[in-house]
Amino acid sequence: MLRIDFPIATARLILRPFRPEDVEDVCDYQGRPDVARFMRWEPRGPEDVRVAVEQMARETELASDGDCLSLAVVEPGTGTVVGQVELVLLSAEHRQGELGCVFHPAHQGKGFATEAAFAVLRLGFDALGLHRVVGRCHADNAASAGLLERLGMRREARFIGTEFFKGAWRDDLVYAMLRQEWPAPAARRSTSRAPETGTGTCP
Repeated sequence: MLRIDFPIATARLILRPFRPEDVEDVCDYQGRPDVARFMRWEPRGPEDVRVAVEQMARETELASDGDCLSLAVVEPGTGTVVGQVELVLLSAEHRQGELGCVFHPAHQGKGFATEAAFAVLRLGFDALGLHRVVGRCHADNAASAGLLERLGMRREARFIGTEFFKGAWRDDLVYAMLRQEWPAPAARRSTSRAPETGTGTCP
């Protein structure tokens, strides 16, 4: 089991469990059409965001299949929640996990998503002992695909017409990394400032 009830510091960010007072910051990005475009939810209003934050605030441990660890990504200088990163335990028996993230467009292009997602992969592989972590994104979401590639994940598949999604059939890209491939050299040396949106796997 992996439980996170304390902040995790990276070079420029703090990753911590969500709090009720994060609603305003989360609403600033989850309420935007450009953020929701590739997500399975529509732009969220304050009440929907409040419910989502309450749920994410409870997602602090990975103990059973389907559990989701959700962490707020905070810019230390301002205390602002600039995005969220998530790790889902797909199978405890087979040590499989899934990575997801969503970031505010105003804070993209700074390498924040790469830095935060790298920290989550470290939790998955080093702290939880996962064998394999996957990342999925809409096939048209070039920013998310680029993020997964910067992390050193391999593109393994493109699934065609997986669901009828916001008025059209959706294709999905699937990326993966194994424990023996961690940490990937590409992720260690990544200094990219390309736009980063996220893959998103939890509400």
